[in-house]
Amino acid sequence: MRAVSGLWRWRHNPLRRTTDLVEAWVACAAALLLVLAVPAAGWGLGGLADEAMQESVRAQSAERRPAIARVLHAPPSPGRTAADPDSAVDQRIRRPVVAEWTAPDGTRRSGRVTTAVPTAGPGDTFPIWTDRRGAPVARPMDPDTARAHSVLAGTGAAAAAAGLVEAVRRLVVRGLVQRRYEALDREWAKAGPDWGRTGADS
Repeated sequence: MRAVSGLWRWRHNPLRRTTDLVEAWVACAAALLLVLAVPAAGWGLGGLADEAMQESVRAQSAERRPAIARVLHAPPSPGRTAADPDSAVDQRIRRPVVAEWTAPDGTRRSGRVTTAVPTAGPGDTFPIWTDRRGAPVARPMDPDTARAHSVLAGTGAAAAAAGLVEAVRRLVVRGLVQRRYEALDREWAKAGPDWGRTGADS
């Protein structure tokens, strides 16, 4: 609204400069872009991201199979090192164990996996996910998580577009202000020699 009111104010004002009118039009265009183009950019990119994420969800769901693992024993602790600060956090969330499970083709597999059950001991069972070859993999992404990532992507795109519009507007206004100062300096340079001289133009 400020852009529209500014444009209306400069329409027939005798003190209006060309840069004033250009600045008002730039502000009006920026306001329209913020209202129309920025949401469209966020919606469009969010939609594309959602399609890609949902396709990934379908692919993971088709490739990965649930299985039940049975704990054989806990592996020897490798010890905590200063070079791996995230290992302590990961160990508090998931605990490594040696377990066996049945692959999708019916063969028995065994190896080191992680479980969120902190008290899992030999003979205990817990669910895992495997690929078609029977190797342990992460749980497939669920549609709600994929949609949340898509919403974040769309929001980020809209924010980036809004920032770009505002940055361009500021650059244009800065150039216009610079041109105003240069024109003012030229006018002062012309009027300067007549200062203090009565009837200099008569």
